[in-house]
Amino acid sequence: MRTDDLIDALASDAQASRGRLSLLQRLAMVAGLGALAALGMLLAMLHTRPDLGEAVLGGMFWMKAAYTALLGVAGYMAVERLARPAAGVGRRGWILGGVVLGLFALVGAIQAMMSPDIQMALHMLRGHSWRTCSPRILMLSLPMLALGLWVVRGMAPTRPTLAGLAMGLFSGGVAATVYGLHCPEHTFTFVALWYSLGVLGTAALGALIGRWALRW
Repeated sequence: MRTDDLIDALASDAQASRGRLSLLQRLAMVAGLGALAALGMLLAMLHTRPDLGEAVLGGMFWMKAAYTALLGVAGYMAVERLARPAAGVGRRGWILGGVVLGLFALVGAIQAMMSPDIQMALHMLRGHSWRTCSPRILMLSLPMLALGLWVVRGMAPTRPTLAGLAMGLFSGGVAATVYGLHCPEHTFTFVALWYSLGVLGTAALGALIGRWALRW
């Protein structure tokens, strides 16, 4: 059997095995369940920030949420393509993710450079939780990442490492958005570094696991 024939057969089998649920519906369920799992872990172990009611009235709370949500959307767009046998590499998702990361990093760098002194710049960079922010985002993303990789595996992807990377970006973006309910940090500089590292760390973990778990 030629490689193209094998891929076509896998695509047909994946289509039949999905039953009444499309790939888009499955990914939407993964996002919903992953967000609920992250929220449950946050409430059980970290709790929401005490000034949440006041914070939601401010612009930075929603800027953080928009940034991390867009990273999740970028991962979703990429994995939606990569989960299909012989599909494209999800260029639109990678482009969106790169643009969002680049813009936020640029704004964070500008904010730091405009600070009146080095101590203020360091405070904006480190905040009060720089040691725990990225690891917590990674921790909150693990249930969605595991579930997402299991779903993607059932679709027989032909680029397992990239598919795992995209699923990690998707999971990290959702988890980081939920983490914003706990995190009181409010500078672009902090978010551009530590939130990004948490999401990218999840993406790297997804690529590492996906290379093995999504291989066929």
